Amino acid sequence: MSLNLNRVFLRISAGTPKQFPADPLPQVAFSGRSNVGKSSLINTLIGRKSLARVSSAPGKTITVNFYDLDGQLLLVDLPGYGFAKRTREDQARWSGLTDGFFTANRNIDRLRLVIQLADSRIGPTKDDEMMLDYLTRTGVPFLVVATKCDKLNATERRASEALFRNHRLIPAGVPVIFASSQTGAGRIEIWQQIGRFTDVKL
Repeated sequence: MSLNLNRVFLRISAGTPKQFPADPLPQVAFSGRSNVGKSSLINTLIGRKSLARVSSAPGKTITVNFYDLDGQLLLVDLPGYGFAKRTREDQARWSGLTDGFFTANRNIDRLRLVIQLADSRIGPTKDDEMMLDYLTRTGVPFLVVATKCDKLNATERRASEALFRNHRLIPAGVPVIFASSQTGAGRIEIWQQIGRFTDVKL
């Protein structure tokens, strides 16, 4: 069934696993560093400018945001990691909430795909590698989106593609899509992968 992107809203900003929605919609989660562009990518995918909140202070908000797409799909914006200025208390809260999404989610069986973001200009960081390793070990289906690709010239783009393609923690067969919230690059390819894992189409 085709999605009506005019019917999209923020279902809940969950601060504890108990607040995660319990209805059995397929879920697609977005994971990445605080400043990698998760919210911007979600806005680009759904054709909105500001539904997903882009924080002026990366890492400030620690919630799991669930976006309802036409009553057919939940896009899940996980709290960003790797923000050095967080207090220990905030770091512990982030860890508990993100871990809770994978371990205390009443509908974890509805998680169809994780979209793991990394900055195309620098490649996967150590924090990204920890997440890639976790996803690989647990068998959660995922793809990698290399963000901000509009910032690369042709030579840098080729080097970045080789870096991602040959990365030891990105298994062969895992799609790597270069994307830009500024130009819309990668939007169609990402939706094709979402449709592949959820049977929900644009």
